[in-house]
Amino acid sequence: MLPFRLRRVRCRWVGLVVTAFTAGCGGLIRNDNAEGVRLYQQGNYLGAVNHFQQALQQQPGSPDCFYNLGATYHQQAKLLGRPDDMRTAEQYYHLCLSRNPDHPACNRGLAVLLVETGRGGDAVALLDGWSRRRPTDPDPQIELARLCQEHGDLREAETHLIDALAIAPGNPRALVALGQLREATGDTTLALANYSRALAADGGQPVVASRVAALGATQAPVTRVAALPPPGGFPPPSGWGPGPAQIVGGLPAAPPVAR
Repeated sequence: MLPFRLRRVRCRWVGLVVTAFTAGCGGLIRNDNAEGVRLYQQGNYLGAVNHFQQALQQQPGSPDCFYNLGATYHQQAKLLGRPDDMRTAEQYYHLCLSRNPDHPACNRGLAVLLVETGRGGDAVALLDGWSRRRPTDPDPQIELARLCQEHGDLREAETHLIDALAIAPGNPRALVALGQLREATGDTTLALANYSRALAADGGQPVVASRVAALGATQAPVTRVAALPPPGGFPPPSGWGPGPAQIVGGLPAAPPVAR
């Protein structure tokens, strides 16, 4: 179990919220939701909120619409330092989860918000609850691993990623996350194996392909001359490495699709 002394979240958590928010609402409100996504990506949060509100009026109670509103207020609160917006974001996240308790992006977004506001224990409880409700879903385990890694518990992070792969052995996101973790701790042989499996499961990951090439190059001389240490390659990535917008199939984020 994670310790409850969780203090701060690094910038890559913000990127997760930004990327994840773009999951959209139903077909009837496609135009308003798509316009909201476009305005958000341009940094026009007021305009995005207006369109997401219009989308919500056309499909009252939509969990995705509540999530999009929550994520927009969340990002605005962080960039502009508005505590009221942070509270509004949390309200929208709870409205989303009251209608769909297992909404993946919303569970992630709310966990981020809770840690950012000094409630790490609540974030752990939220993700634990999601995991118990969805024992065959690897996403909660991946998110718990992220939370563990963010706060220095690498052993527990690895355990959660291994649990995720026990559920879904070919999950590219879990494989990339485990590869990054192992590369960061110096276990490049296992990191290469994890990256290679992730690439086999999803070939559209150029950054992962570059890591496979780099690590493969450093390990090839070791096979021929065991007495020589492997030459230096790229430095190990920090934390989980590039965010989900850069590594397709890396750490999870809702797809940037305006439905």
